[in-house]
Amino acid sequence: MTTLTQTSLSSLKLLNRGKVRDIYDVDDENILIVTTDRLSAFDIIMNEPIPFKGEVLTKMANFWFEKFSSLVPNHLTHKNPLDFVSKNESVQIINRSIVAKKLKPIPIEVIVRGYIIGSGWKEYELSNSICGIGLPTGLKLAEELPSPIFTPSSKAEIGNQDENISLKECENLIGKELTSQLSVISLDLYKKAYEFAYNKGIIIADTKFEFGLDNLGVIHIMDEILTPDSSRFWLKDSYQLGMSPPSFDKQFVRDWLESINWSKSPPPPTLPDDIIQKTSEKYREAFFKLTGDRI
Repeated sequence: MTTLTQTSLSSLKLLNRGKVRDIYDVDDENILIVTTDRLSAFDIIMNEPIPFKGEVLTKMANFWFEKFSSLVPNHLTHKNPLDFVSKNESVQIINRSIVAKKLKPIPIEVIVRGYIIGSGWKEYELSNSICGIGLPTGLKLAEELPSPIFTPSSKAEIGNQDENISLKECENLIGKELTSQLSVISLDLYKKAYEFAYNKGIIIADTKFEFGLDNLGVIHIMDEILTPDSSRFWLKDSYQLGMSPPSFDKQFVRDWLESINWSKSPPPPTLPDDIIQKTSEKYREAFFKLTGDRI
């Protein structure tokens, strides 16, 4: 089983190597994004790759980008990535790459939460709020919120953890108008995706969006959208209030890491073979349930 932890393309100039994606310069208007099989948890890159992960993330993101293309522009160009690399390099990018528009990234991550879990739950336990948004008292772990909430976070450098920020802090970073626009767009995307996934047997508990601006200042959604890396996917039939439901995303790895009391600082522990295999299976099962296609 072939996995890809890092690309090495001499045909194009490497612009950035992120937690999961390697990004190359194509020309003045386009970039090549290659999604590797790397996995990051708690913003630390694990040493072991997850088989099929890059392919699942690429195809699932493209599925959602196309589905919601009428709601918000996205970074897809529909150009063939294989046209921009040499033939012997094609094995590194096939089924896991796209040619995307060059955009100016908006320097926040937009998180929409429909359920109270994870860092949101921890904050709620302390303050009855998430990112400064007051919530009803008495909510239980994994409970559905009265309505989805827009909760931005700062974008951290590799090795550091993203931090939740308040709406006011977000407005200070990117401006009040842009914050408002991103809130409306992201909440609309979440609600429509939630309804679609729910009918397929999956609860999208929360999800992360990233946005950029083109040369005309038009907002585009970019990077990835509604994947097992950027979302919490729960099986609807296994959902129970008051407990962390079984997931179809990298929360499975996070839970294992929590169970061994890892410090969440480098170096990462070695992932056992069964955790790697089960994570790969969960990613592929989520893809199948949502799209009807198998990888």
